[in-house]
Amino acid sequence: MKLHYRLQPAESSENQTLPVLLIHGLFGTLDNLGILARDLKQQHSVLQVDLRNHGLSARSSVMNYQAMAEDLRDTLDDAGIEKALVIGHSMGAKAAMALTAVAPERVAKLVAIDMSPVDYQIRRHDEIFAALNAVTEAEIKDRAGATQFMQAYLYKGKRLEDGVIQFLLKSFQQGEWRFNVSALQAEYANIIGWQEVPAWPHPALFIRGELSDYVQDSHRDAIARQFPLARAHVIAGSGHWVHAEKPDAVLRAIHRFID
Repeated sequence: MKLHYRLQPAESSENQTLPVLLIHGLFGTLDNLGILARDLKQQHSVLQVDLRNHGLSARSSVMNYQAMAEDLRDTLDDAGIEKALVIGHSMGAKAAMALTAVAPERVAKLVAIDMSPVDYQIRRHDEIFAALNAVTEAEIKDRAGATQFMQAYLYKGKRLEDGVIQFLLKSFQQGEWRFNVSALQAEYANIIGWQEVPAWPHPALFIRGELSDYVQDSHRDAIARQFPLARAHVIAGSGHWVHAEKPDAVLRAIHRFID
């Protein structure tokens, strides 16, 4: 599947640099890593994608990392990019890691933001799926109404991280979700799961939010088996949305790694 994408040329043509591929996480769109794109496009051409079942890309009943990686390869082909620096957040980081198995020669360096190559076996999004389906069933058409509805629905138990509802509503257009709720819910076990990939002997950077539990010390062996040249960088005081919470620190780590 060729994905919907945005390709921005590098603003500076002084040095020949590799393109950057940016990959968003669950419920996201190609705009989600825009804060990284705006900085990186100063020196690199930047390819941002909507993963399958997200944004303006095609919908499918299949949602696994093999398929997502094949989509990324096909999209690199369509964009005329032979090799890229690949950066992904959360689910997008797993898609990036899977690309090292599907097309290892297409990835120059890998940056995985707050995600490990492991099967998490934890359902973190059931309340969100319930709220998304409830908005649809209530036939709410505007974001203001959806915001109030989701606040009442999701805050009955524990309060979500600030900004989660507004993040979700970025993909709410005229009463429709831009992501394929039914497919994501049906394939959720694949999204949180993982099939180990062959050892990829090239540089990889794992950026971890200090306050997030997505990358744990217990994951070190799994990371080392699959990405033997991996290094880690912890961003102090940040959670899972580390690139949004501490963008300057994340960009400094990325630049040190890719430059």
